[in-house]
Amino acid sequence: MCCSVIGFAAATSTDASASPVPPVSDQARAAGFVDVRSVVPDAVIDLRYATADNFVGVPLYPAGARCLVHETLAQGLVVAADLLRRGGERLVFWDCYRPYDVQVAMFEAVPDPAWVARPGPYARSHVAGRSVDVTLADAKGPVDMGTGFDDFSPRSHADATEGVSPAAQANRARLRDAMTAGGLTVYSGEWWHFDGPGAAVDRPIPDVPVV
Repeated sequence: MCCSVIGFAAATSTDASASPVPPVSDQARAAGFVDVRSVVPDAVIDLRYATADNFVGVPLYPAGARCLVHETLAQGLVVAADLLRRGGERLVFWDCYRPYDVQVAMFEAVPDPAWVARPGPYARSHVAGRSVDVTLADAKGPVDMGTGFDDFSPRSHADATEGVSPAAQANRARLRDAMTAGGLTVYSGEWWHFDGPGAAVDRPIPDVPVV
């Protein structure tokens, strides 16, 4: 499910040349969430679960969904974006904060904990706003990473080599190095998934709209 040229073109409308980022909702602010564009102005926002271009095949987020993350990720994303920007690349965000009911719908569609986290009584990772799914783009568009988003195959593993070209492996490594420099850690099963500080800690499930 690789990013299409059309999807990329639409996503670039949310970069630094766009209008100022509007304030987040009161619920988001109370939960400590920020819009990622407020800390990475040139981020490409391509939220796949706001479209039908995802493994469920239908939009799971409403139109106008925003990429929200917990404020503890903010500085790390700034560091990562700065490093990548020096090489002419930008971060593309495929998913950020994920409402609990969306996680439930995803697990119902693919009830395999190896690929989709089982919903529980607490919030972790995306549901806590402390993980992001990202890739890279340069001036020509999406960078080859060897698979698209939510590719449920061994090629999606962060250290996969079989079926992944040397160029794609290098691109993944460059993304990992930048994110790691910002204090985020890659999930070994998905090259695109990065956890921020405290992503694995059990927390109350937030009730935050994504718009």
